[in-house]
Amino acid sequence: MSGLSFENLKGLSDSEVKQRQMRDGFNELPSQGMRSSVDILLSVLKEPMFLLLISCGALYLLSGEFQEALMLLGFVFVIIGITFYQERKTERALEALKDLSSPRAYVFRNGEKVRIPGREVVCDDIILLSEGDRVPADCILLHALNFSVDESLLTGESVPVRKSATDNAAETALDKPGGDDLPSIFSGTLVVSGQAVGIAKTTGTRTELGKIGKALQSLQEERTPLQNQTGKVVQTFSIFGGVLCILVVIAYWFTRGNLLEGFLAGLSLAMAMLPEEFPVVLTVFLALGAWRISKYRVLTRRVPAVETLGSATVLCVDKTGTLTMNKMTITDIVAGDQVFTIKSKNQIIPENFHEVVEYSILASPVDPFDPMEKAMKELGESRLAQTEHIHTTWTLQREYPLSRELLAMSRVWISAEGDDFIIAAKGAPEAIADLCHFNNEQMKWLSKYIDLLSNQGKRVIGVAKARYKKSDLPGIQHDFHFEFTGLLGLEDPVRPNVKDAIQECYSAGIRTIMITGDYPGTAMSIARQIGLKNSERYITGPELEKLSDEQLAFQIRDVNVFARMVPEQKLRIVKAMKMNNEIVAMTGDGVNDAPALKAAHIGVAMGERGTDVAREAASLVLLDDDFNSIVTAVRMGRRIYDNLKKAMMYILSVHIPIAGLSLIPVLLNWPLILFPVHIVFLELIIDPACTLIFESDRDDRNVMKRKPRSIDAKLFDIATIFKCVFQGCLALIVTISIYMYIRNDHSTEAARALAFITLVICNLGMILSNRSLTRSCISMLKEKNEAFKWVISGTAVVMSLIMLIPFLKKLFMFGNVSAIDLLLSVAGGLITVAFMEIPKLIVFFKNRKMSV
Repeated sequence: MSGLSFENLKGLSDSEVKQRQMRDGFNELPSQGMRSSVDILLSVLKEPMFLLLISCGALYLLSGEFQEALMLLGFVFVIIGITFYQERKTERALEALKDLSSPRAYVFRNGEKVRIPGREVVCDDIILLSEGDRVPADCILLHALNFSVDESLLTGESVPVRKSATDNAAETALDKPGGDDLPSIFSGTLVVSGQAVGIAKTTGTRTELGKIGKALQSLQEERTPLQNQTGKVVQTFSIFGGVLCILVVIAYWFTRGNLLEGFLAGLSLAMAMLPEEFPVVLTVFLALGAWRISKYRVLTRRVPAVETLGSATVLCVDKTGTLTMNKMTITDIVAGDQVFTIKSKNQIIPENFHEVVEYSILASPVDPFDPMEKAMKELGESRLAQTEHIHTTWTLQREYPLSRELLAMSRVWISAEGDDFIIAAKGAPEAIADLCHFNNEQMKWLSKYIDLLSNQGKRVIGVAKARYKKSDLPGIQHDFHFEFTGLLGLEDPVRPNVKDAIQECYSAGIRTIMITGDYPGTAMSIARQIGLKNSERYITGPELEKLSDEQLAFQIRDVNVFARMVPEQKLRIVKAMKMNNEIVAMTGDGVNDAPALKAAHIGVAMGERGTDVAREAASLVLLDDDFNSIVTAVRMGRRIYDNLKKAMMYILSVHIPIAGLSLIPVLLNWPLILFPVHIVFLELIIDPACTLIFESDRDDRNVMKRKPRSIDAKLFDIATIFKCVFQGCLALIVTISIYMYIRNDHSTEAARALAFITLVICNLGMILSNRSLTRSCISMLKEKNEAFKWVISGTAVVMSLIMLIPFLKKLFMFGNVSAIDLLLSVAGGLITVAFMEIPKLIVFFKNRKMSV
């Protein structure tokens, strides 16, 4: 730090440091106490669905079916593991934030410069900063030399901001992040260039970074609508089934005097009534959905978000790094009265524009850190590498840094064979014009091109050159006789697939909102490029501050661009959307996005450029930062929900005949039709049907052409329940009818065998019918589904073995049946399947009539 003087800087004494540490604590975010595994286990086991699964496992154990009991209890441990992972997510987010907020720091203590851990920095510490340092606390600058800071961590904007010192640090209050030439710097941000000395004003949770950590700590993850609905359905079924089970046991005991058979009857009814598949299917579908989405380079960190994806109505998008590449690129070069626009990587730059690029590189560091200077170097290396405009052998003699009074910097060079110094300058166009001593006419000419580029949302840099005879170099840049060279227009380019992805979101009924810390002009330019609707309207951060939550919720209905936003405001926007009953997805990559990512129904973090904090707080992570992956994930989410609903309908439908066949014989004083062994066999069909057949079905071709489902949409609405009851009762009536008919001249065991075969065929028919809510069974047979083929063939083989092997026949309590009897059962099952198609025909003719 040779450019700064430290003669009068003494710093704090050891006693002063201890006093401040006792008062304020260490400069770190508080660790949230880790919950023990026992605590997490107990909280999980309080959920009704887990209690139901354990109860079902106990019932299987009582019935001697140890394999089924172990399978169910195994599912419990899997779900507990997933829940444990979710519980740890908040702790990991806070730990990542804590690590980021505690870098090493150079400070003055007792009149000496010492290096200490960032957590030991206290208020009023004198901190020394240089290029590449991470700022350890929120500070006011006492001295600064060509000092700029990357605040994208807090603002989301990729362009560094200039910082200037203040003459009265004691009276100067901290500003908000963002904005040039302010004396405030913030914890966790990165020094891009220059040197500075600052005094720490706030530490720990009182810093801007600390406020984000506190917001993360206070937010609670919400259960998804489907989780709530499934929990209520399971709870209702479990209570109703439990009460009915007890009544059946008591009734059987009093009417027949056999408590053991009454227990078997009650056990069968309980197993028939309790839909243990609901929570299992929900978990398996979401887990497999997360695996399928991962094939498209989308990592699922919060599994329930997979289901919520399909119902998203609003996508809140952080501009930098999400819509854009987070990389500055030169798009326009102005030389004389000509403007050259760079449209492709291989485009040849005309000779008369080479000098502008040449001197912009000479005015920049050899190994630049600033993204705009990187863009200049990359353009020169790719387009001018074989020309005389790249000077690798020149020697740097002196640098004139950018200052608050003159927003331009100059670098003085000398060539091996040259007699004169060559000076290159770049900076704000007005500052370069000042160096070139522009008159009013020249300023009007310059303003025309500045406005041309600025109105397109581009950052404009002026470039100038000068020669100076070898002698003592002057003290200030103004003593050179500069000649104006030209202008450069830079922008953070939009990602290639973003426009198409947003249009597909619109077709799917998903509104897109852009939230950025950038200026309104730049925000609206990006909005126009990506095809954002209503892109001319915007709300700025200061305007938002004046709005109440209710006013914001009202105005946000038709505003899609939010500019000059700070982290707390992004969180307010998400909450306002939720007040309007929107299902909110939020994308982002910086620490500033973490609270909003966590508060949204679906937080989507960028994997490549995203911070650890953003990834830990998000539900999904885009591993390749491809915005189009969001649309793919939404499509997959809709497919998962559609298939999940079909599986749930099948579960409800198939439990009706099973429960009926368990209950009716008790009420009518018949021999029992179903025993636990029969229900276990049916579960061997039901479980793979739910978890494999329906899950692997492809999505509907128009899945991204329909509107998102309502936040109040019920998994089991009236129409769905009616269809389930219709299918279930149809299968029950046909099965009971065949049982009664066969029982007239056959044994009870034979009637039981034929009734069970009929039920199995009806079961398979339900699977086929429910694979599509609109297409016929015949059409779905043509759809490739390997799991369905295995279930059909496996069921046929096992049923044949049961009927042919005496041991198995006795185990299932079946009697001998003839071929004609088997044909009757098959016919009854096929007729049932045919009648199940009636609701589809009604819908088909209704839609056809409406279209006509």
